[in-house]
Amino acid sequence: VQIVTGSYERVLHGIAATIPRAKLDTPSTSDSSESDVAFSDNFLFAAHSSAIRCLAISPATEEADKRILATGSSDERINVYSLSTAPLSAADQRSGPRLPVLSGATSSTAENPRNRSLGSLNHHDRAITSLAFPTKSKLFSSAEDATIAISRTRDWTMLSSIKAPIPKPQGRPSGDTAGPGEIPAGVNAFAIHPSQKLMLSVGRGEKCMRLWNLMTGKKAGVLNFDRELLMQVGEGKYSSGEGRRLLWDDAGEHFIVGFEKGAVVFGIDSKPKAVIRPEPRTKIHQMRLVPSASVDASRNLVAISAEDGRVLFYDISALPDTPEDAAKLPQIPCRGALGGPGAGIAGRVKDFEMLAIPGETPSLLVITASSDGALRLWSISDKDMTESNGNGEETQQLGMLIATLETGERITCLGAFVLDGKGTEDDDDE
Repeated sequence: VQIVTGSYERVLHGIAATIPRAKLDTPSTSDSSESDVAFSDNFLFAAHSSAIRCLAISPATEEADKRILATGSSDERINVYSLSTAPLSAADQRSGPRLPVLSGATSSTAENPRNRSLGSLNHHDRAITSLAFPTKSKLFSSAEDATIAISRTRDWTMLSSIKAPIPKPQGRPSGDTAGPGEIPAGVNAFAIHPSQKLMLSVGRGEKCMRLWNLMTGKKAGVLNFDRELLMQVGEGKYSSGEGRRLLWDDAGEHFIVGFEKGAVVFGIDSKPKAVIRPEPRTKIHQMRLVPSASVDASRNLVAISAEDGRVLFYDISALPDTPEDAAKLPQIPCRGALGGPGAGIAGRVKDFEMLAIPGETPSLLVITASSDGALRLWSISDKDMTESNGNGEETQQLGMLIATLETGERITCLGAFVLDGKGTEDDDDE
C-alpha cells in the first residue's frame, strides 16, 4: 500500500506499507504482531514553502500503471507528481539503509525511480483549499480567491475557472478600513456529482450552498441553510454557519453537507432528510464514503473522523421519512466506531483513507492520520461491517489495529492506494 501524507512542516512524505494477507484476514490483538507490517520511505522532502493543506490522488484505471498526485498549500501553488503503482521488489526494499526520522524511530528507505515530479500549477492567487480528481483526465482545485479551476491532466491546461461570489462582510470593517484578508472569502469544499454534470460548493462567510452546471460553467442555484437546520447540527448563534465539507453518494441520490460539529443529509431534491451528530459532541474533520466493494451493495455507509480520535460510521441507505416540520429532522444512529477513547486513542484524526481489499474474506483497510504524527492501520472484516446495526446504547467498536507508525510530523492530509500495478522496462528509460 502506498501512503502519502502532507504536514504543517511542509513535508510531503511517501510511505510504502507491506501488509501480510494474514494480518487482514485474522488480525491479532497482540501488540507484538504490529511489527509484521513493514514500512519503507519512498520520498521525504519539503514540497511547498508553507504548510500542505490538501492533496488528491487520481483514480485507478485498467491500463495505466501510474497515478497522479496533486498537493496544495498556502503558497498558492499546486504541485503535481507521477506515482508508480508497481511495488518495489523485496531486494530493493532491503537495499536502503535504516535512517532516523523526526520521531526517533527508524524506517528503511527504498526510493522508487518511477516516481517523478511533473511541475507546478499557478491557477490561483490565494491558498489552495481543496483538490479532487473526478477522472484521471481532469483536476478540480479550489482556493481562497473564491475560484474553482478545472485543469486537463494531459497538458495541464486550465479549461475553465468558476468564480464564486465573495460574500458581503457582516459585522466586520469594509472598504478602506478592512485590511487584506480580513473579510472571509473563498471556497471551503466542493463535490462533483457522479454524472460529472453538476457540482456543489460551500464557501467561507456564507450560510448557503451553491449548485453549478459543469456543462456551461455557470451557477445553477443557491440553497440557504435555515436557522432551524443549523441549530440541529450544533451551529449556534455565534457560529459561522458555513459548510465545511461536501460529499455525494455513489448513486448521486443524496449528498451530505458537513459543518463544524455535525452534518445534514439532503436528497436529490435539495430537501434535508436527516442529521448526523456525533455523540458525545465533537468536531468533525473529514468525511468519506466507505468503498462499495467492502460492504453489502444495498448499504451506503459514510465514515466521519472526529476530534476525539474516532472514525464513526453511518448508514444513509435507509433514511427515515422526512417530517413535515423541518425543525425536527431524524438523527441517523451510529453503526460503529473505530479508535477513540474506547481503543485507548485520544489524538484527533485529521484525515483518513479507506481501501477495499479483495480476497476470499473481503476486508476494509482504514488508514488514519493524527495531528500528533501517528499513522495507524486498521482492518475491518466484512462480517463486522454487516453485523453492526447501531441499535445498542453504546457505540460498537469495529476493527483491529494492525500497525502504527510515528512519523514525527503534524499531519494535515492523507492519501493512499494499493500498489497493484506491474512495472515495465520502458518506465526506467523515460
